[in-house]
Amino acid sequence: MSSHQLLGQLLVKKGIITEEQLNNALIRQKKSNLRIGEELVRGGILNEEKMLLTLAEAMNLPFIKIRSTNIDPQIIDKIPARFVTHYNFMPLFEKEEVLHIAINDPLNLYILDEIKLLLKQPVNVWLATSQDIDEAIKRYYGVGAKTMAQMVDDSPHLEIISRKTGREKLEQADETEDPSVIKFIDQVIQQAVRERATDIHIEPYEESLRVRYRIDGLLYEVPAPSTIHHFQSAIIIRLKIMSDLDIAEKRLPQDGRIQVRVDKEDYDLRISILPTTFGESVEIRILSRKQIFFSLEELGLDWDGLQVLNIIIKRPHGIILVTGPTGSGKTTTLYASLNRINSLERKIITIEDPIEYKLHGITQIQVMSKIELTFANGLRSMLRHDPDIMMVGEIRDLETAELAIRTALTGHLVFSTLHTNDAPGAVARLLDMGIEPYLVSSSVDCVIAQRLVRVICPACKEEFSPHAEIINEFGIHSGRFEQKRFYRGKGCEGCKSTGYLGRTAIFEILVMTDEIREMVLNRLPSNIIKQKAVSSGMKTLRLSGWEKVISGITTPEEVIRVTQEDVG
Repeated sequence: MSSHQLLGQLLVKKGIITEEQLNNALIRQKKSNLRIGEELVRGGILNEEKMLLTLAEAMNLPFIKIRSTNIDPQIIDKIPARFVTHYNFMPLFEKEEVLHIAINDPLNLYILDEIKLLLKQPVNVWLATSQDIDEAIKRYYGVGAKTMAQMVDDSPHLEIISRKTGREKLEQADETEDPSVIKFIDQVIQQAVRERATDIHIEPYEESLRVRYRIDGLLYEVPAPSTIHHFQSAIIIRLKIMSDLDIAEKRLPQDGRIQVRVDKEDYDLRISILPTTFGESVEIRILSRKQIFFSLEELGLDWDGLQVLNIIIKRPHGIILVTGPTGSGKTTTLYASLNRINSLERKIITIEDPIEYKLHGITQIQVMSKIELTFANGLRSMLRHDPDIMMVGEIRDLETAELAIRTALTGHLVFSTLHTNDAPGAVARLLDMGIEPYLVSSSVDCVIAQRLVRVICPACKEEFSPHAEIINEFGIHSGRFEQKRFYRGKGCEGCKSTGYLGRTAIFEILVMTDEIREMVLNRLPSNIIKQKAVSSGMKTLRLSGWEKVISGITTPEEVIRVTQEDVG
């Protein structure tokens, strides 16, 4: 293509752009010094894919979408990351000793000659978008491949918001630390935030270092450079410096915190360092500092559950417990409840570990075990501040449980959490701690068990027919499933081919009726209490999930994954 205008004229001929748009782009091109195709893309006249498809036709070159192509790992091993990242190309396959590569600038003959010279073999060119090439490099060579290859790219550094002393330490460290390690950590955190991850796991093994993100409740391995384990010690030291931890201590667990800014939004990163056989393992919890609160209506409650909860949380005294495993959304439910009843007429105090979100108009206390500010000690002090409503982050021991119950019995409304599998199990857990049955019976008003299920991706949602064995897992809830429609996510770029995008909650709400209080007094087992509650109208977690399945919100497999078979 000898003429810069040839591409533009071809685009006009095909009706993709107008003559006027081409002429305006040519005028702007004189100032920008870009090629006409680049100028048209920059001006928003057409996208890069359309431009490259036209260019491919003009130059008689093939066009490829790499994301839908499987690339042989042997090709990846053969071509070093430093070549791929420096010249911004992606190796595709090798045929008859000719290497086929994807590039997005076929007019740069100098770079093509460089690639041929360095690889010492003939090259055939395919065209692909720059985004497609970047994603392929990350997928096959790993996040941070550029930095581990000692290449400096133009992506922005992670902005760290810290105390003055913390910033000074970081600035001093930046002068002495390996810039590739700094950049690698920045990229891992930035990508985790952009992919909606809630946690980052950096785990050492004998001859490898694995990086995983937790997205929508499940862990996914992040492709990382094969040489990353050589930087293991430097990566841990960098994270310790960022979170103001002791870099010399490698035998004991440590916990710290970092405040960062990604894409103009602030995030709290909770860092946990754990010594293991092959070095220190890191867990990073990502918490957005943006004031985003779910209302009760947005949590995923059905109409009946919403009405029950609206009544319960407005009671003047008693205990409301939220149960479930770590990461099941208990804190979100508590915050939504407190927001609903927060008013000028009520004094609300919380003690949490950690404080995940700041609530306007509510006094929040952070647990600090080092100075013996525990849940129990904090609860005692809170009582002297004339509260109406209190939230205890978690009932972990007998002392905290007794204080919470006696607080409820003296005319306060108390919210807290327990780790149990279902709602009736919370009663058994309190009794096992040593709480007398009459205290549990007279103080606990409601127990809410919950789980988070993944939501079907709306972009690739499709109807399907599940296996009868899957439906039979739901027992009596399934009814005549042949008359119902079921949906799943086919998998697309937006949901990373998982078929799911985001999560919602399913609930099991146990209201302490007079009959159930009597059963608690008689120390009846939790399965008997559950049977009675179900016969009285309580929806189990499995049934709550089933209703979301037949509503097209989630899949049967997802509900089965997070719930256990109902008793009776």
